[in-house]
Amino acid sequence: MPATVVVGTQWGDEGKGKLTDLLSKEMGMVVRYQGGHNAGHTIVVDGETFALQLVPSGILYDHIVPVIGNGVVVDPLVLLEEVDMLARKRIDAGRLVVSGNAHLIMPYHHELDRLTERYLGKNALGTTKRGIGPAYADKSSRVGLRVQDLLDAKIFRQKLDVVLKEKNAILAKVYNRLPLAADDICATYLDELAPRVAPMVGDTVGLVHDALGRGEHVLLEGAQATFLDLDHGTYPFVTSSNPVAGGASTGAGVGPRYIDRVIGIAKAYVTRVGSGPFPTELTHEIGELIVDRGHEFGTNSGRRRRPGWFDAVMLRQAVRLNSLSEVALTKLDVLDTFETVKVCVAYEADGEVFHHPPYHQSIFHRVTPIYEELPGWNTDLSGATELGDLPQAARDYVGFLSEQIGVPVRLVGVGPGREQFVRFAA
Repeated sequence: MPATVVVGTQWGDEGKGKLTDLLSKEMGMVVRYQGGHNAGHTIVVDGETFALQLVPSGILYDHIVPVIGNGVVVDPLVLLEEVDMLARKRIDAGRLVVSGNAHLIMPYHHELDRLTERYLGKNALGTTKRGIGPAYADKSSRVGLRVQDLLDAKIFRQKLDVVLKEKNAILAKVYNRLPLAADDICATYLDELAPRVAPMVGDTVGLVHDALGRGEHVLLEGAQATFLDLDHGTYPFVTSSNPVAGGASTGAGVGPRYIDRVIGIAKAYVTRVGSGPFPTELTHEIGELIVDRGHEFGTNSGRRRRPGWFDAVMLRQAVRLNSLSEVALTKLDVLDTFETVKVCVAYEADGEVFHHPPYHQSIFHRVTPIYEELPGWNTDLSGATELGDLPQAARDYVGFLSEQIGVPVRLVGVGPGREQFVRFAA
């Protein structure tokens, strides 16, 4: 049975968790394939909010096997805190399987992330300071510790001693910080965390392929989004992994021939957190209204998100990069009160018009958006359950977006609840 990928198409926070939760009804397994606990997925079920960081969104269904793939970086303390949170909400996380090949976030990763951002000053990247980037850097440098190392104390200590020698030298000589003690790290990771993590560790590649072989539907869940991708995003204001659909193959161990459906998630407007270029950013009262109505604050960090009008130029590029088969549009209801809404259909810079983002960052940083203005609908959409419940102006807006990006919009979100969506015709 082929696999489905869910991928963000903007700068994150598009509502991937809600869509994954919705799709999980028809899935047998949900696999998180990249990122770390810098990604927050919020799901509202019967009025109760679940803020997930590492555990795949499918955990809320009893029939789902939730998997953390090899492409994820795992802070075991955060993982266990999340498992405990779910237990308090009467959600059994005993089905969770974590790849032994996933890399661990260590205390020195947290420390170096915080210090690096501080020393960059006005050039800071706007990271969540949770050790994600340094963990991925160690993975690429081949000095990282992996989840499976928690199962062998001797190997864990040997690897830790090697890498800590370098990290402590950097902390002391570059940042004037006290060294970290290997004994303290081992006491936490091996004595306290490893016994609880060990039952979760497994061969996730084997599990995924066994499920596919049985004809089960497998959902591959990305974190962050296309324009935070390390290769294809607005570098250097990006994450440290590959959220694009191609990252699902490496991050979950699934070859591309197994994937036949790629669903892109987009907000009916755009937001981003932290630094970086943003052609359609709204810095006046309209932007404030979007932030207020959309509750645009980070699930994990609490940081205010920067708002802007929908950017079809970005979405066309996301269609290319991910081979999107369709789009799910979220938060259409946030635009309910606007007399008119705008859509960026192209960029202009130096007299040249761009229908896809210019490859050179110097040009991208100074582009001016070219807008099409559409009438608003001035109607509360939160109670809509069928296409006919949407006013014509709202349907026209969605149809216009679909025409601009070249793939169909199949699903439209009209509120935060699990069932607050409208299906468009296939």
